[in-house]
Amino acid sequence: IPQLGSKANGIGYLGAVRDIDGTVRSDALVMHYYDDFLPSLSLLLAARRLNLSNDEIQVRLGEGIELGGISIDTEPALQLLTHFYNTDPGVQPFPVDSFHDVLEGNIPPERYKGKIVLVGETAAGITTPQVTPVSTAMPPVLVLAHQVSSLLNEDFFTRPEWALWVELAALLLITLYLTLVLPRLKAALAAVLTFLLGLALFGTEFWLLASESLWLQLMLPLALLLIGYVVLISKRFFVTEQGKMRSDFESAESNRMLGLAFQGQGQLDMAFDKFRKLELNDDVMELLYNLALDYERKRQFNKAHSVYRYMAEHDPDFKDIQQRLARSKKMDETVMLGSSKGEGTLVLSGDGVEKPMLGRYEVEKELGKGAMGVVYLGRDPKINRVVAIKTMALSQEFDESELEDVKARFFREAETAGRLNHPNIVTIYDAGEEHDLAYIAMEFLKGKDLMRYTRPNNLLPPATVMDIIARCADALAYAHGLNVVHRDVKPVNVMYEPNSGELKITDFGIARITDSSKTKTGMVLGTPSYMSPEQLAGKKVDGRSDLFSLGVMFFQLLTGNLPFQAESMATLMYKIANEEHPDVTVLRPDLPDCVRDIVNRMLDKNVETRYQSGTEIARDIRDCMSQLDSGAGA
Repeated sequence: IPQLGSKANGIGYLGAVRDIDGTVRSDALVMHYYDDFLPSLSLLLAARRLNLSNDEIQVRLGEGIELGGISIDTEPALQLLTHFYNTDPGVQPFPVDSFHDVLEGNIPPERYKGKIVLVGETAAGITTPQVTPVSTAMPPVLVLAHQVSSLLNEDFFTRPEWALWVELAALLLITLYLTLVLPRLKAALAAVLTFLLGLALFGTEFWLLASESLWLQLMLPLALLLIGYVVLISKRFFVTEQGKMRSDFESAESNRMLGLAFQGQGQLDMAFDKFRKLELNDDVMELLYNLALDYERKRQFNKAHSVYRYMAEHDPDFKDIQQRLARSKKMDETVMLGSSKGEGTLVLSGDGVEKPMLGRYEVEKELGKGAMGVVYLGRDPKINRVVAIKTMALSQEFDESELEDVKARFFREAETAGRLNHPNIVTIYDAGEEHDLAYIAMEFLKGKDLMRYTRPNNLLPPATVMDIIARCADALAYAHGLNVVHRDVKPVNVMYEPNSGELKITDFGIARITDSSKTKTGMVLGTPSYMSPEQLAGKKVDGRSDLFSLGVMFFQLLTGNLPFQAESMATLMYKIANEEHPDVTVLRPDLPDCVRDIVNRMLDKNVETRYQSGTEIARDIRDCMSQLDSGAGA
């Protein structure tokens, strides 16, 4: 020891400072020894390299070291955060030579001239390696080399005075974010914002270390951010799941009740939508089975088939759904709802086929077909009332662009006609739409229309005809007083029972529904032979137009011929607008002149000189009937 001591330039201590994880990251530059301070070996080597004596090493307690002109900021315990240089595989930042090669003279001495040479063990097994940020097993002599180089090159890391405040502010910011902001954000926005905050914390610490050699401990705020995010999102997920389970449980009964309510209102599609939200069990299968039967009643076999198929996926052997599946598929391929061309009918027969329904009405049988649809005999099961149901396949007759407007007019005119209450006007009970099939439920009449009495060989007596026209005029006067115009008065729209004398005008408002509209085939709806000149001209019509049509019907019932006849539509329209009608008394010489006068005035082409109300017509006809009775008596 005396020999070594006599040659030593100074004494410095060597001791590793390990963090809590056992890694060496810092170097204690000064150690307090009794009443003196001893420099570390790394500090002593750096000072001698700079030709500084121990007296030129100044200690600033709690702040750092002054090494010549170099100011070294340290931790309060005078520990320096060492910069450990990256060690690539097979390449060392500091050259390492074998001590044996030096002794044998294999390495020239000039290699070490002007350099700091450290002598120490590096072989595995004879030294205790240390864990550093760049290596898990670094010999102590190489750790010393990193520490000395860090001092001389001023590559060490420092913690600025404001570091603690920034770290506390980051913790406070993350805490506020987790408690006040994150719970109010949607999942996607919360994930993006949390990622950006985490990236900012990590990037700030990395950038300060790499470019400014400043160390801010931002990993704690980052860990708090990530853990807090995971905890809050997990809590939200579990709370949401619990809420969803509770909501599903509570909404199951709600969906069931809503489905039954929709089914009761005839809104079967919405009922099916609600029932499909229920967990399938025997009770729900029973609900679906009844729903499918309702679809069958409405002749919507394709939808009934969909319900049966949905049920079969759960229980293919439930009741008779296999048979009903096959039957509904077959029916769907053959049934057409209420074709206006008479190609289909709602009434079907067969085992297992439910009675068809239109709204709340059961359809019993077909009564007849018209230009716009089919008329059925129906029954209201709630009050057991027999009704006539007139259907109109609007979607088949009108273009898509007109359909909504036509439907709106249909219900508006049906509502208007439903307010009419007259003994000679058929009563309207209800109107609705089923599967693009519009319908009107009205009073069922046992008689036939007057068309059968327009044939020359089947004419009614003149007195009967005049009584019919007078009562029709009274009914039209009542409707016109309520601003309701029929627009399609003709024999086929007047029902008559000869035995009881009951008379009813039907189809109020139907012509208005199709007014100025055309079918897909381009046919103008209505009957031109009975139209007034102003109606053919497309002008706005009022009740006086109905009186002209009534005059045409009066003429036809008396003579068996129409007052205006032609081989083409254009010629017919020209005659109605311009030519005079034949003299009714020429065709029926047995009629009194007053009949001719009434007919002439009813068929007057000038709307101003025509009869102005049905009341006037009824009065004149009844006065004329008295003359007819007098003539018969004489």
